[in-house]
Amino acid sequence: MSEKAQWDSSLSFIFAMIGAAVGLGNIWRFSYVLYSNGGGSFFIPYFIAIAIMGIPFLILEYGVGFSFKDSFSNILKKINPKFEVIAWILVSFVFVVVIYYMVILSWDLVYLLSSFTFGWGTDTVHYFTHVVGGSSNLETASFLLIPTTVGVAILWVILWFISHKDVDKGIGKFSKVLIPALFVIMGFIVIYALTLPGAAIGINTLLTPDWSKLLDVNIWLAAFAQIIFSLSMGQAIAVTYASYLPENSRLTDNVLIVVASNSAFEIFTAFGVFSILGFMSQTAGTPMIQLITEGTGLIFIVFPMIFNIMGPIGRIIAPLLFLAILFAGITSALGFFEPMLNSFSAKLNMSRKKAATILSIVGCLFSLMLTTGISSYLVGIIDSFVNEFGILLLIGVQCIIFAWFYGLDHFIPILNEHGLLKVGKVWKTIIKYVLPIFLIIIWAIGIFQLFGKAETFELMVDCIIIIGVLVVSFALTKFKASN
Repeated sequence: MSEKAQWDSSLSFIFAMIGAAVGLGNIWRFSYVLYSNGGGSFFIPYFIAIAIMGIPFLILEYGVGFSFKDSFSNILKKINPKFEVIAWILVSFVFVVVIYYMVILSWDLVYLLSSFTFGWGTDTVHYFTHVVGGSSNLETASFLLIPTTVGVAILWVILWFISHKDVDKGIGKFSKVLIPALFVIMGFIVIYALTLPGAAIGINTLLTPDWSKLLDVNIWLAAFAQIIFSLSMGQAIAVTYASYLPENSRLTDNVLIVVASNSAFEIFTAFGVFSILGFMSQTAGTPMIQLITEGTGLIFIVFPMIFNIMGPIGRIIAPLLFLAILFAGITSALGFFEPMLNSFSAKLNMSRKKAATILSIVGCLFSLMLTTGISSYLVGIIDSFVNEFGILLLIGVQCIIFAWFYGLDHFIPILNEHGLLKVGKVWKTIIKYVLPIFLIIIWAIGIFQLFGKAETFELMVDCIIIIGVLVVSFALTKFKASN
């Protein structure tokens, strides 16, 4: 039978929420988004997006979780039994995120181990495509990338070990260690990066404002999309974590702490990333435009090239960077795993330990399927589809359910009881009207771009995901557990 879980303090909750929010995207995505969307001028739509979407929606999620103190599937079922399947669709999509996220973490684990000897050699592209991440060549789909395969198995064992414990002894305890360690490591890397020759070149490139970009609607949409994914909004993580909070918790104040920590981390990290790119540009004579990329290309191809020319200090910075990515990734993976774990355990009247074991085995098996010679290609397809099609749409659906079907007035007394930040008419207007409109626009544009350029193989993968998520969601909705 599922147990009632609870954090021992708000501090455990705050570290766990920061851990869920601060992930891989903060390290390798934000700097690229900032640079490619107007540089310094991007901060205007960025902070506006935080004010009118990030903070209000997280407040809603905290209020929902704290009010109901139940699994996400049970919460929507209580509002209306017909909504339970929507909950399962969302947590299933988020579970898919865990599956491919563990593969990316496995790449990082391989690079962490390789960083002590610079095992990636001088041809960093060849190392990534042939040893770790693969390529888009479908002919290599039948071959396993053994280092990545082994890494996936190890990381799922770690995720299970942390998740199968009570939330406070598992996620809470590890988050209170990993998050401070992550901030210290990245602090050292960024401060050192700022002292490198050429750092000013990188920072100037990053921050040079293009004020005309503020008239481009795509820049604003990029800011809102960044906040959605950076804060892991609407993925039932905050709702689930908030359901474990003790009484008298300061909900709205905790939101401000998490949002501020997340933004400070990604902005601070962006300075470090571009300082290192500036160093490479000056040292190797490579134009900045040729070095600037996002995602795996930046971390697993460009950065190893830079470490190769750094000299002895590169032997220190490289392991620290990949260790920081590992810490950020594990705490985020725990967040992605928790909504399905909590809902699955509650639905089947199953102990947390047993539910974590079953889900970890299932998740690991699917992750292993993504460690073939087309690993990075598959991960890219799944990541784009799950986020731009599934999760983004379901965030808007949640706004409608909680604002229009349940009623935001239920949450206001609870939210305002202890926090310094009070909510009222403005907050209700944002959740009921502003957010759904923005989310629909972002979703429609994302879908148009996603399917407009999709190839046959990509569409096949997308269809498999949709069918799999729907089958699992309807099956879990119909399932009647025996007491």
